[in-house]
Amino acid sequence: MILSDKRILEEIENGNIVIEPYDRKCLGTNSYDVHLGKHLATYKNRVLDAKHHNEIDHFEIPEEGFVLEPNTLYLGVTLEYTETHKHVPFLEGKSSTGRLGIDIHATAGKGDVGFCNTWTLEISCAQPVRIYAGMPIGQLIYFVVEGEVETLYNTKGNAKYNTKTTKPVESMMWKNSF
Repeated sequence: MILSDKRILEEIENGNIVIEPYDRKCLGTNSYDVHLGKHLATYKNRVLDAKHHNEIDHFEIPEEGFVLEPNTLYLGVTLEYTETHKHVPFLEGKSSTGRLGIDIHATAGKGDVGFCNTWTLEISCAQPVRIYAGMPIGQLIYFVVEGEVETLYNTKGNAKYNTKTTKPVESMMWKNSF
């Protein structure tokens, strides 16, 4: 079950959902619009290795915008810091973003109960497109969890993305054993 606008407001009031900064105008019927932060990153190497730490270069989106190019993975970040203590948050692209040929995540659209951070975006595009810091980039949808959660994400000892950040975070796959 997806939370409605009224239910999202109730959960914000109860402290179960935190969105900073929060703007009531960004609340949709059953979602909350999030915006692109000012930082992007690209991997230093063109060939990535899942067993090794792949380093990234961070840069700020200039005021005149930045042109995304096809065949390049950009890591972005939401302007909004969020906390979700009782629900499963899903980050989806906005239809207006998709109609520009922009994908905001390759596979990581679902957060976990207890996720407390900005969202790293895995941005790719179908054709060159200019983007801007602060532009609407996606929407958060909140799902009800059935049953009690044993371990919240922010209390897991092996959680890889718990460090609060305003910049995109590279893949931590290399920390897994395989």
